[in-house]
Formats: sequence, structure tokens, C-alpha cells
Amino acid sequence: MTETLGFMAAVIGLLITPGPTNTLLAASGSQRGMRASVSLIPAELAGYLLAIALWGSVLGSLGERWEWLSVTLRIASALYIAYLALRMWRSATDLEVAARVVVSHSGLFLATLLNPKALLFAAAIFPQSAFRGPVEFVLPALLFSLLLIPIAALWIAFGTAVAGGRLRWLSPFVIQRGAALVLAGFSLSLGWSTLH
Repeated sequence: MTETLGFMAAVIGLLITPGPTNTLLAASGSQRGMRASVSLIPAELAGYLLAIALWGSVLGSLGERWEWLSVTLRIASALYIAYLALRMWRSATDLEVAARVVVSHSGLFLATLLNPKALLFAAAIFPQSAFRGPVEFVLPALLFSLLLIPIAALWIAFGTAVAGGRLRWLSPFVIQRGAALVLAGFSLSLGWSTLH
């Protein structure tokens, strides 16, 4: 029971912190509203579960033999997040571009798949026994899923509240530019920590 509560607290703590996926969810909420953006949650969940399973079962053992593999994947993640930041920054000033740069299911899935949080979940939060086989992975994955859904909805609701004027000091432009800066910060942080 204590292990389960510790797992839940760690998952909530990491999921609720701002990051690339949460930034994209909030941006979608501000652009498209709650109802349209909620459909992104399964893409986030699929991205996380796939990345956690890969990190935990395959890359854990391969990373010990081939150190360059982990470094390469972290650099690829940093570059992709930088690309998302640039797109979001540009979309804040050009409404025509903003209409085309709506957060898509595939875009959110890929951003989540490359999100460095997945590595932390696999290496430090999920029990190592979860990666022994599919049956062992089911319970932690189910609990993770039940925690992710309301947290993702909260990030979307935040973006929706901003766009709806309930947080008047924030505008969609500020959200887009702020989201771009957060993504750029994550990209730089990940790149710096990987190379040093």
C-alpha cells in the first residue's frame, strides 16, 4: 500500500509539472476549447505508455551496452522540442499560421513519446518489476492512466480559461509565446544536461 501511494504521489508530481506535453495541451485548450482538446488525451496517454515501456524494457538494457543510444535519443528529443517551440512562437504572431498550427493528435503523441519525463517514469518511478512482461506492466500502467486523465484535463481547462477571459491578464498571444519559451527552455535544459 505504501509503495502504491508513493508511486501515485510521484506520478502526480511529475505529470502536473509544466513540460512539453502539458504546454501543448494548454495551448490547444486556448486555441480550440475544452471539448475539442479533450480528444488529445488518448494521444498523450499512448505516447507516455509506449515511451515508458520502451525505456523500461528495451533501452534500459541496451543503454548499458551502448551509451551513445541514450545520448542520441535525448538529443533527438531536445531538437524536436525546439522545433515545437519555434512553431508555437511563430503561430502567436500570425493568426493564419496559428490556425494551421493546431496541436494535432500525432503531434502531441510524438511530443509525448519524446518527452524526457517518460525516461524519468521508466527509470525512477515505475517499479522495475513492471518491465518483466506485459502482465506486470498492466497494473502500474492502469494506475498511471487513471492519474494522467484528470491532470491532462486540468491543463486543457487552464488553456481554455485563459482564452475565455477568465484569466484576463493572460491572452492567447501571451500563452502561445509563453508556451514557446517553456518548450525552448526544456529543449535547452535537456540538450545541456545531455552534453555535460
